Amino acid sequence: MNDHHEQRGGAALPATLPVTDRTRHRRLREQGSLDRADLEAVLDAGFVCHLGVVVDGSPMVVPTVYGRDDTHLYLHGSVASRSLAADPDAPVCVTVTHIDGLILARSVFEHGVSYRSAMIHGVPRRVTDPEEKLRGLRLLTEHATPGQWDYARRPSRKELTATTLLALSLAEASVKVAAGPPDDGTGPDAALGIWAGNLPLTATWGAPVPDPLLPAGIEPPRHIAGRSGTRQG
Repeated sequence: MNDHHEQRGGAALPATLPVTDRTRHRRLREQGSLDRADLEAVLDAGFVCHLGVVVDGSPMVVPTVYGRDDTHLYLHGSVASRSLAADPDAPVCVTVTHIDGLILARSVFEHGVSYRSAMIHGVPRRVTDPEEKLRGLRLLTEHATPGQWDYARRPSRKELTATTLLALSLAEASVKVAAGPPDDGTGPDAALGIWAGNLPLTATWGAPVPDPLLPAGIEPPRHIAGRSGTRQG
């Protein structure tokens, strides 16, 4: 495993996430991680993020799809672009969260959620270079559905012009993972005789559903049909 990642312009991202005022773990520090591999694992397990940005003076959180390379997160950002037009140095916050289940304790106070989450901070860059935009959209498409970029029609020049793509550096990020049993198994509530434990939550892909207008005889390609029954995240 490399101890760094190449960043745009020849710089490098360290294998250990830097601790900043925005990424410092102030609560539940034992759930935090400074390993960049853990950040990448959280990002790779999903494809929808929540983009937090200030638009016209008001906060807005927008769900959108994303893709990544070793140094940047690429995401659709038409809403954020309005803010960037007014203030090119406006920071944003992007979060990705996976819910793996519930931690059900003997007391309500000790209940919790099993989760994996990542938070990325920075000033996004609007991608204008056609080659980089095409590469970023490929990363985004392949992240959600591997194999689809080479199967479906690729964006036309007009479609590329109409698409807003943002690049956000992965340099400043924080990661938290919560798992394990309840914390009250050795406390006074253990004598209550109440069931306690974990209730896992998993999501799986279903069988492909064809477009009602699809002509008969066109079957889903292997890269789509093969995901049926597999776990998402």
